[in-house]
Amino acid sequence: MKYTQLGRTGLKVSRLVLGTMNFGPQTDEADSHAIMDAALDAGINFFDTANVYGWGENKGRTESIIGNWFAGGGERRDKVVLATKVYGNMGTDGEAWPNHDKLSALNIRRAVDASLKRLRTDHIDLYQFHHVDRNTPFDEIWQAVDTLVQQGKILYVGSSNFPGYKIAQANEAAARRAGTIGLVSEQCLYNLAERRAEMEVIPAAQEYGLGVIPWSPLHGGVLGGVIKKQVEGGRRASGRSADALADSATRARIQSYEDLLDKHGLEPGEVALAWLLTRPGVTGPIVGPRTGEQLESALRAVELELGEELLAGLDEIFPGPGPSPEAFAW
Repeated sequence: MKYTQLGRTGLKVSRLVLGTMNFGPQTDEADSHAIMDAALDAGINFFDTANVYGWGENKGRTESIIGNWFAGGGERRDKVVLATKVYGNMGTDGEAWPNHDKLSALNIRRAVDASLKRLRTDHIDLYQFHHVDRNTPFDEIWQAVDTLVQQGKILYVGSSNFPGYKIAQANEAAARRAGTIGLVSEQCLYNLAERRAEMEVIPAAQEYGLGVIPWSPLHGGVLGGVIKKQVEGGRRASGRSADALADSATRARIQSYEDLLDKHGLEPGEVALAWLLTRPGVTGPIVGPRTGEQLESALRAVELELGEELLAGLDEIFPGPGPSPEAFAW
C-alpha cells in the first residue's frame, strides 16, 4: 500500500479509503468484519463511515458493526484512521425532531457522543460535516469543534459535499479563532464521468490545504465495466448504471471507455480508481466493497501505472471542464 499526508496535516493515510456504507444494508456483520480484516492486512488504514449509515430504522448500524470489530482487539483501533460524519437526522421516530440533525452546537455534541458509543472508541480521528448547514454560522460550529478537540473526542475536521465558497467561508472563519485548524479534507463526488468538482471545489481545497477524498469513484458502477458485464454475464444494470445506459450518448461514451481499456488489456474499475490517484489534490478515493473480491480489485489499482497515451484517451472520452475561471469566463 502507498500512503500520503491528509491535506496539510501530518496525518499519514492510505491512498485507498475503505468505505463502509454497505456494511449492514448489503453486507452482513461477519462479512463486513472479514473485509475490514483484509483491508487492514493489505495496509489500508483509512476507514470512512457516517452516523446515518445503516439507513432508515437501522441508521447507526454501520458504526456499530465497526465498533464490534474494534472490540475484537489486535490493535485494530490503533492502526485505523477513523472518519465518520454528522448532519443527517438520527431521530428514532424517523422524523427530524428539532436539534437532532444538521450542525448546531447541540447536535454536534450529541452526535459525537452517540457515534463514540456505537464505534466503541474514545475518539474520532476525522469528524466530517456531511453537508452544508445554511442555518448555522461557522463561528458556532467551530466553537463546538474546539470544545470537542480540547476534550480529546475528535482530532481533525473535514467537510463533505461542500461547494468551493463554503470551504473558503469555513476556513476563513476558523482562521479568526486562535488555535482552530479548520477543515483538513473535503469528501466530494468526483470521478471520470463527473468532473465538475474541478471547477471550484478542488481548487478551493488545494488553496486551503484540504485533502480531496472522492466518493463514488466508479460513478455508481457506470465506470466498472457495466456494458461488458451485461454482454458476458447477462447482468442487468440497475440504479445509476441503468439510468446512464438509457441515454444513447452516455452509453456510446461508456462503450468507447470500455473499448479503450480492452485495447490496453485493463479492467475499467481499476483504471477509474487509478485515474483518480493521478489527480492533483486527491488523497485517495473511497472504495466500498461488498465482497472480498471487490476489495482485491481495488487494491490492484494502487499499483497501476497509466501511460500518457491512455490518460489522453480518457480525457478525450471524458473531458474535464478546464481550469477555473477560464472554463466559464472566457
